[in-house]
Amino acid sequence: MPNVSTLKQKKLKQNKLSRNHFCLVQRSYICIYLLILMSISWTMNLEYHLPEIKLSNKQLKEVFPDWDYQSFEQKVGIHSRFIAAKNETALDLAEKASLSLLEKIDRNEIDFVLLCTQSPDYFLPTSACILQQRLGLSKKCGALDFNLGCSGYVYGLALAKGLLSANIASQVLLIVAETYSKHLHPGDRVNRAIFGDAAAATLVTKDSFKIGEFVLGTDGNGYQDLIVKNGGFKNKSLIEANDYEYGTGNITSDNHLYMNGSSIYSFTIANIPDLVSHTAVKNSITLDEVDYFIFHQANQFMLEYLRKKIKIDPAKFCIDMAETGNTASATIPIALKNALTNGVINTGDKVMLVGFGVGLSWGATIITI
Repeated sequence: MPNVSTLKQKKLKQNKLSRNHFCLVQRSYICIYLLILMSISWTMNLEYHLPEIKLSNKQLKEVFPDWDYQSFEQKVGIHSRFIAAKNETALDLAEKASLSLLEKIDRNEIDFVLLCTQSPDYFLPTSACILQQRLGLSKKCGALDFNLGCSGYVYGLALAKGLLSANIASQVLLIVAETYSKHLHPGDRVNRAIFGDAAAATLVTKDSFKIGEFVLGTDGNGYQDLIVKNGGFKNKSLIEANDYEYGTGNITSDNHLYMNGSSIYSFTIANIPDLVSHTAVKNSITLDEVDYFIFHQANQFMLEYLRKKIKIDPAKFCIDMAETGNTASATIPIALKNALTNGVINTGDKVMLVGFGVGLSWGATIITI
């Protein structure tokens, strides 16, 4: 018969094993909870919308019979683009992108709307105010438009981060929406081939993806290199604006968009490599430590030149414009969404976003998914 001391030791041993088992189970539950929490907080709520009309290069060649679209595809990398319908505006696209996003989140929690567009419905009121009403958002929600092109998404993230950091807002709906097709002359072959229409909506909160430090820049000396001269209060739109030819057989007028392609290219090559390196330094990271790079999807030739100049691994560099073309401020979020959907980037990855273009304006940051 075991003595009292032996029984006590046996009981203590059993209690210790029970406690260890409980602690192990508890730790397991905590780990599972943290993993779930991490997956929730790191989920990137991002959606985009494309118009129904898809214009292929073969269809565009019917308008411009002498156009060598196959050479264009090989060099520029664009095979098609989506075009807004006659009565469809950037605000309409913004609404549809936002509604896709609102299927996954509580619209009542949104307390600020930022809308980036260069093709607003009206001079006033701001389109963001109309969007607030269309989406059924709270009347306590702040809302404003800002006018930027291809750097717009990066600047939008900077503005959203500022609103969150200052406790002005807790959930910011950032939308970029553009219908450049409405700025283009019917005879402007090169720009009709390059630009497409789209909108993208992103929910930015303190608990969503981490937004790093920004490097931003502006050079107003190049404002005439990408411009619609008429339509504002300096130069009213003309009923019969004179057409003129530029480049090789491209037609435009001062009522329509004009782009000095060679000047824009020179500006990009001169400024973007330094922008990338400065952004890495400001975020205390090396370029090798960046998991993926998403530049504004201007055209394949320009991006490949930049990639080689900056010495970025092709596997870590995004080229995603074949189906949608250059959608101005929407190219970065479209490429980002596609990369997330296709598993190219994953939770914890550091992604450098780089925007540049009309203004002239540029900006970059690093986000952690």
